[in-house]
Amino acid sequence: MTDMSGAVTSYGVQLYSVRDALAQDTAATLDRLAVIGFANVEPFGFVERADALGPALRNAGLSAPSGHNRVLSINAPVDRDAVFAAAARLGIGTVIDPFVPAEYWQDLDSIARTADALNEAAADAGRHGLRVGYHNHQWELASVIDGTTALELLAARLDPAVVLEVDTYWAAVGGADPVELLHRLGDRVRYIHIKDGPATADIEAQLPAGQGVLPVLDIVDAAAALEVGVVEFDAYAGDVFDGVAQSLAFLRKGRADG
Repeated sequence: MTDMSGAVTSYGVQLYSVRDALAQDTAATLDRLAVIGFANVEPFGFVERADALGPALRNAGLSAPSGHNRVLSINAPVDRDAVFAAAARLGIGTVIDPFVPAEYWQDLDSIARTADALNEAAADAGRHGLRVGYHNHQWELASVIDGTTALELLAARLDPAVVLEVDTYWAAVGGADPVELLHRLGDRVRYIHIKDGPATADIEAQLPAGQGVLPVLDIVDAAAALEVGVVEFDAYAGDVFDGVAQSLAFLRKGRADG
């Protein structure tokens, strides 16, 4: 389904945005997001939250097509069977590793090892009927080797089963043009994080979609194989529920007035 801009109309919200409210009352937080108009959410660290998330998602009528949880044993061991079991229990079809530190993106050998680890995790996920993805920060774009960003070098080494979730705001902070990046990555990208603001590392300065410097609608359009556009704030100076509501309203309106 598309809106008048031709863009995806399946939007979700990363629950990290509302982490404080979630910690206080999971059910009430998800109910509030459903009332705002979200049909999808993207949980984070969902293995330890599965007991609370499962019934709360069902009661709020929300689905979780993707979720963030570590699947790579880079700095600490990971029980992938437990991760994939929790994902299946919550209806999460794509498990996205949210973070590989900056030092692993500075040379080809390190990037290749990360790609191999993601490919191995994807093979394990496939046996559970699930997918694996990777979510970037700024350093995967700030690191450029022989003219190619580390994220694109990673993508070239990934098995087709591995998908990408491009955090378009952090890509911009890292020095990339998010629209051009999404065009280059093509159908590898199935999810994006949608944020706005001044495109600096100051997370407190983030703004609702359409109120900062990022061309948000062009970014959404550039993700040709997009399944869900995920609204997120790393931090927000105002009421975060109002912030995500403003973002969703902007995305739904699209270019209707353009």
